[in-house]
Amino acid sequence: MSQETPSYGGQAVIEGVMFGGKHINVTAVRRKNQEITFLEVPKSDKSWVLRLRKIPLLRGIVSIIDSSAKGSKHLNYSAESYAEDETEPEELAKQQAKGKEKKKDEGWSLGMIFGVAVMGILSFLFGKLIFTLVPVFVEDFLFKNVFDSYILHNLVEGGIKLILLLVYLWAISQTPVIKRLFQYHGAEHKVISAFEAGEELTVQNVQKYSRLHYRCGSSFMMLTIILGVIIYSVVPWDSLMERVLQRIILLPVVIGISFEVLKGTNAVRDVPGLKYLGYPGLWLQLLTTKEPKDDMVEVSIASFNRMRELDAAIEARGYSEASVSGGILDPAKG
Repeated sequence: MSQETPSYGGQAVIEGVMFGGKHINVTAVRRKNQEITFLEVPKSDKSWVLRLRKIPLLRGIVSIIDSSAKGSKHLNYSAESYAEDETEPEELAKQQAKGKEKKKDEGWSLGMIFGVAVMGILSFLFGKLIFTLVPVFVEDFLFKNVFDSYILHNLVEGGIKLILLLVYLWAISQTPVIKRLFQYHGAEHKVISAFEAGEELTVQNVQKYSRLHYRCGSSFMMLTIILGVIIYSVVPWDSLMERVLQRIILLPVVIGISFEVLKGTNAVRDVPGLKYLGYPGLWLQLLTTKEPKDDMVEVSIASFNRMRELDAAIEARGYSEASVSGGILDPAKG
């Protein structure tokens, strides 16, 4: 990958893919009638957020929370589209009539956008706390009197955390909707890899690439487990309460360092010997991604091309925060 090639990221949603550009985030969703619809969300980050994104360790925390907030809007859009497609025509007509009365089709209100963003952040924080603390209590219950070394307790805790994560991912991947979500996740990775390789984005070209990618949230999850064991072992604890408090206090440190390591493993992925540093995250992606079908890759390409097209249009007319602020644009059919 050349130095000039932008590093894009994305996210799988229900029956679609979201890609984040320099100035705008775009989601493409395959509807039941086979149309592809788009949700376009302009970026209007505050100056203080942009400054925090440049500070090592802090930028990881800011990026994760920001992505959770913004990603929730796109997940909500895809979920609503899916629910609408699965609703009986008579019931859908009634819902649309009510929506017109409330002028719901005119766009999202500021309060709605703020509410979804807050829920996205809270869901991420709550989920992260649960995933961090449950293994602590499980390990303490099962192995409290087995080891004298707190480092051994930390290692077992990390093993329990990994087992819980693998079981959870495997279990949810058995449901049809999540299985398709993981296929779209694979489609997202394939498009990014094809773009980074300089390929023309056709379904045939994109399908040649791996569904695994170094720069992925799944790799980040694996890193938080591995680095968490190391970081937690630096600070000893003598009781369960100390252990719990330590985990809560050090959680931002684990997130920040894991983010930096993720960037580092991506940077050295083409260096012989060093590429193996990212393998644990790639192994986890064997669960969180599935091989996509051609029509899924088509949706991913549509989302990526639309994002690039709008980014270019914004820059052509002179980018400013005011020119792209204003919330969520109306979905456009493609």
